[in-house]
Amino acid sequence: MTDIRQRLDDAPMGRLQIAAIILCVLLNALDGFDVLAISFASPGIAKEWGIDRAALGLVLSMELIGMAVGSVLLGNLADRIGRRPTIILCLVVMATGMAAATQAWSVLSLSAIRLITGLGIGGMLACTNAMVAELANARSRSLAVAIMAAGYPVGAILGGSVASYLLVAGDWRDIFLFGGIVTAIFLPLALVLLPESIGFLLQKRPADALVRVNRLLSRMGHAPADALPPLDSAAPKPSFAALFAPGLARTTIVLTLAYFCHIMTFYFILKWVPKIVVDMGFAPSAAGGVLVWANVGGLIGALLLSVLSLRIPVRTLVVGAMLLSTVMVTMFGQAQTTLAGLSLIAAAGGFCTNAAVVGIYALIAQSFPTAVRAGGTGIVIGVGRGGAALGPILAGFLFSLDFGLPIVALAMASGSLLGAGLLLMLRPGRAA
Repeated sequence: MTDIRQRLDDAPMGRLQIAAIILCVLLNALDGFDVLAISFASPGIAKEWGIDRAALGLVLSMELIGMAVGSVLLGNLADRIGRRPTIILCLVVMATGMAAATQAWSVLSLSAIRLITGLGIGGMLACTNAMVAELANARSRSLAVAIMAAGYPVGAILGGSVASYLLVAGDWRDIFLFGGIVTAIFLPLALVLLPESIGFLLQKRPADALVRVNRLLSRMGHAPADALPPLDSAAPKPSFAALFAPGLARTTIVLTLAYFCHIMTFYFILKWVPKIVVDMGFAPSAAGGVLVWANVGGLIGALLLSVLSLRIPVRTLVVGAMLLSTVMVTMFGQAQTTLAGLSLIAAAGGFCTNAAVVGIYALIAQSFPTAVRAGGTGIVIGVGRGGAALGPILAGFLFSLDFGLPIVALAMASGSLLGAGLLLMLRPGRAA
């Protein structure tokens, strides 16, 4: 009997798989908007509550801290109870958190709300990364994961365009209200369209596993299986310890550190662009437009890397993107005085930084077996999100010491350079 996993790996993807992958792309787009909602709102928050750059840096980082915790805890939960129920839980947390942000009355209350919202956002990314890797066939796996990750800038672009309009017509709270409504709309869509991962069912073996697997195989256009394949006795058990056992420890540590370093650079661009542009004398709505262009560049970079991943090893692409990211983010700090100039260099920075992030997600999907894929994704993204949280805080601290934008941009760009060096230590056999 042909192994079920091998059958799915070799066969073309059916409508159910494609529809579910598209939904995961949209869920990641939702993540992109929900994360950046605070960036679009930051000029209005700073003005209304009269907070300085250092305090704003802390507010900007709160959901990133939540994302770190959510990625680790909910990623591991997804390896235990399933991808589908964990994704639905994340949607509930995100919708509730976005709605609650409209009622914030102080820096402290908004920070707490964003921290909780970040739990759902972080868990969502860990789950969708694993889900897409397990839904896609072998030929399209890296491409599918990269396209899923490309949903992030799509959400930021569309959301940023809406946010710019909302800032003209209303105030910063309207951004969170819009995000809460859209997030809630995805709940019934996920309940109807999102299947459980067959890879998870084969690994976890619930009591009705064969019935559920055959139901999914039928929906995918495959013949039913007479029996489940034998369990792989060498497969790791879902746990944090398995990720640091011999055979996986090097991969886990290298990917986590590389992601940590690069994501500092990535979130410096995404979190500080609106405030930097406003401080140059432009309107908040114009600042949102510059951030949109950064995400347009990010989307193009993600799509280009997705296509190139069919021909070129993913690790090679990621290292190249990180080196270009170092150059472009450094250039962002060099005397841009017009909106056109700011938009162009922000787009170039977004192109390089997001291409590298997308490639790292594909590396993660390649590097971890099914039993610990969501947990491994959660650890890399969760611990790595410490860099996401540290990036805005460190930039705010450097600004508070009266360092100019050129020096701050150079310092923050070094994260990508360190990340590229670390990925060269990743064993090519795992990252091919």
